[in-house]
Amino acid sequence: MQLRSISIIGGGAWGTALAQTLSYNDANVTLWAREPEIVEDINARHVNRVFLPGVDLNASIRATGDLAKVATADAILAVAPAQHLRAVLSDLARHLPVGVPIVICSKGIEQATGKFMGDVLEEVVPQATRAVLSGPSFAADVARGLPSALTLACRNEAVGRALTASLSSRQMRLYWSSDVLGAELGGSVKNVLAIAAGIVEGRGLGTSAHAAIVTRGFAELRRFGDVMGARPETLLGLSGLGDLILTCGSAQSRNMSLGRGLGEGRTLSEILGGRSAVTEGVYTAAALVGLARSKAVEMPIAEAVHEIIEGRLGVDEAIAGLMQRPLKAED
Repeated sequence: MQLRSISIIGGGAWGTALAQTLSYNDANVTLWAREPEIVEDINARHVNRVFLPGVDLNASIRATGDLAKVATADAILAVAPAQHLRAVLSDLARHLPVGVPIVICSKGIEQATGKFMGDVLEEVVPQATRAVLSGPSFAADVARGLPSALTLACRNEAVGRALTASLSSRQMRLYWSSDVLGAELGGSVKNVLAIAAGIVEGRGLGTSAHAAIVTRGFAELRRFGDVMGARPETLLGLSGLGDLILTCGSAQSRNMSLGRGLGEGRTLSEILGGRSAVTEGVYTAAALVGLARSKAVEMPIAEAVHEIIEGRLGVDEAIAGLMQRPLKAED
């Protein structure tokens, strides 16, 4: 498989960053954005001032608001926010030829159905070949050409290895995996756990507490992944532990910074009201907790985040509840 053309669906920071890095791979890159002002900004000024300010984009990147114009590419990267991906894919499906690889780059669980993005793709666009791109990567770093490494998961080994080779660059190194569910799971759960890590920082609880919440959060991720059928080595890799470390450890993370605001005493509506980009963990928390309960998986940190987001539990009350849980052996 040789990718002469690549389409990216989603004009936010991550979609724009992927367009930037892939534009240097000798492929024609087209970026679809819902907002007309984003399309104009990219085509006329080669910038995305709303979602990726301060980055000059390659002039070869073309933007469009017409999904029919992106459906004919050799591969499509789906980067729309998780809660909106079904609608976008439904519009795309009627234009799409059979067998085109669609690489899910959105991280989250659909709140209304409890489905991962790959399952949504198979429902809505069954004619597509499914793949997932996930791992520790901030859009600003990737857009500026700083080194990164991610997981490219695809059950079809030939397609997966071809996508890995075609989408890798000198700045972005990809590792192939056949564990699609594991790659998606890590990228979704870590957003909820990053909110918890941010709350700890915002409350000024110290680095010891931060290390504890991340480690016990990873134990929750491992338990959930085991029940769902993810491979342990995937959860220990870039799309699992790697992404968790990044998202829980930097203020660049929208989820961690939201948690920090909650820890400082700000309200959820106050924090979200000042943002143009989606904070996926807010919406994934309810879906994750619902899935965990249905599978009888114990995830007290994720539960606490969900209760805080829903306004049913205060930050101090949630912290006290976690610290006062019955003592047990470490798992």
